[in-house]
Amino acid sequence: MEPVRIDDADDPRIAEFRSIRERDLTGREGRFIAEGTVVLRMLAAAHRAKGDFEAEKILLLENRVAGLGDILAGFPDDVPVHVASQAVLDGIAGFHLHRGVLALGRRRRERTATALIGSLPEKALVVAAFGISNHDNVGSIFRNAAAFGADAVLLDQTCCDPLYRKALRVSVGAVLSVPYARGGMTAEVLAALAAGGFSVWGLSPAGTVEIRDVPAANRMVLVTGTEGEGLPADILSSINTTRIAQAPGLDSLNAATATGIALYEIAMAQGRL
Repeated sequence: MEPVRIDDADDPRIAEFRSIRERDLTGREGRFIAEGTVVLRMLAAAHRAKGDFEAEKILLLENRVAGLGDILAGFPDDVPVHVASQAVLDGIAGFHLHRGVLALGRRRRERTATALIGSLPEKALVVAAFGISNHDNVGSIFRNAAAFGADAVLLDQTCCDPLYRKALRVSVGAVLSVPYARGGMTAEVLAALAAGGFSVWGLSPAGTVEIRDVPAANRMVLVTGTEGEGLPADILSSINTTRIAQAPGLDSLNAATATGIALYEIAMAQGRL
């Protein structure tokens, strides 16, 4: 399809992209904003695979079109591509959008934790995150999950939605490639994992086993808690706990950083890397 030129920031055809810093499409019929070349490429791959995500429309800075030809060719012809000058694009977004690459995506279907767990292979690695409200941490957790070959990410209902624009951008599109489910209470998610035969390990500075000494199992889940308080005591008392050795003087690692280190060790133990 030939690109459609947009000369007015109030053009109704690109209304979903307007003032994206002040509002987010997350929660509105599963729609979300994908920003940047890498995320656009991941969205194209997800769309082609007919998986959980599809693209509805694309908005580009006019001088970016030629360089994105290979990515745009990955979308079907019925996904419209709109182009605009820098001034018009900035007027649409509400700030200077130097990347000049936006897309409107939609999640085709939601997954429950139970259904996702049931679909996993006999040898599986899962990340479970509870109470993660920081968009950067959620995005980084997905990026870590993709980097170390995790099969799924499970988020409880208190976690922020990974389809928020910033979380999706920080994940470099991994939210679109790593299967995930979001919802339910912590205890419910852990019960579903236990029923699925998973060896459950929770990250804590006071963990009983150093991460390098966690025994490998065919099905393993790494559990991460909130950015400040971590996992609550009643949860820690009901699962295996692991710690990451660190120099004295610092209370704990950032949730996403700790998850990345621990995932690397578990993935190595499982022979994934």
